[in-house]
Amino acid sequence: MLRFLTVLAFISLLWTEDALAACRADRVNLKNDKMQAGFDVELAITPQERSRGLMFRESLPARSGMLFVFDPPQPVVFWMKNTLIPLDIIFIDRAGVITHIHQGAVPGDLTPIEGGDSVFAVLEINAGLSARYSITLGTEVQHEIFAQGPAIWPC
Repeated sequence: MLRFLTVLAFISLLWTEDALAACRADRVNLKNDKMQAGFDVELAITPQERSRGLMFRESLPARSGMLFVFDPPQPVVFWMKNTLIPLDIIFIDRAGVITHIHQGAVPGDLTPIEGGDSVFAVLEINAGLSARYSITLGTEVQHEIFAQGPAIWPC
């Protein structure tokens, strides 16, 4: 009986690790040495989707966001025109590593927010959540969009 329970516990552990490592189009996972968190996301892949982003929305659920994809990686500049909610804007390279974070972008502000020269993805979440969840430069990001590159945290 003890052997059976040990095997069952081992299978359960493997299943849990697989479940955490699984990628979904509507979910992004983040981790560093201090934290691990996940956000439900909408994807913005086409130029039209990226241009509209989160404009005109009056709220964003706490553990949600929008993931913008720029393939190939390129210089990216954001602004808050017609955006009604304050945001943290997180810039990510092709490997899935956070390279820049702009905290507390102000609704309606037209000031350019530069992300760097080789941005592959941008995650927008409610302002203050990057600090609350200890999301920092170097944090690893997991999502299926990184599967074609040298993903630091593969699916």
